Amino acid sequence: MRFMMLMIPLGYETAPPDVQLDPERVKAMMKYNEALKEAGVLIALDGLHPPSMGARVSFATGKPVVTDGPFSEAKEVLGGYWMINVKSREEAIEWAKKCPASENEVIEIRQVQEIEDFSEEVQQAAKGFEELQKGNAHKAR
Repeated sequence: MRFMMLMIPLGYETAPPDVQLDPERVKAMMKYNEALKEAGVLIALDGLHPPSMGARVSFATGKPVVTDGPFSEAKEVLGGYWMINVKSREEAIEWAKKCPASENEVIEIRQVQEIEDFSEEVQQAAKGFEELQKGNAHKAR
């Protein structure tokens, strides 16, 4: 089963674009990341720049509206993620508990949808989805 562990650093929603990382915290996080890799459960991981460098595209009016960050209405934002492949939700929780997170960070665990989770009709509508997943999305542009 694939799970995303979503890192939610509280207060990150107002972080400036040039937010600086603590090298000691990065070292601790790298040790955790290496443990995930050595256990054979790590699929992918990335950190995200603060929302002040991002944009949102909303569709409430039926047309796309672009809003540059930061987003004053946001109460929690993502700071990064890990994609892992484990046997159960409980195993994903155990991995999250091992993370060297600080007291102002939360990890949300979400199971990834698999095509087999859906009806035959939905699987037919999503025909070609697995080929898209194998595409070139991760290659540098």
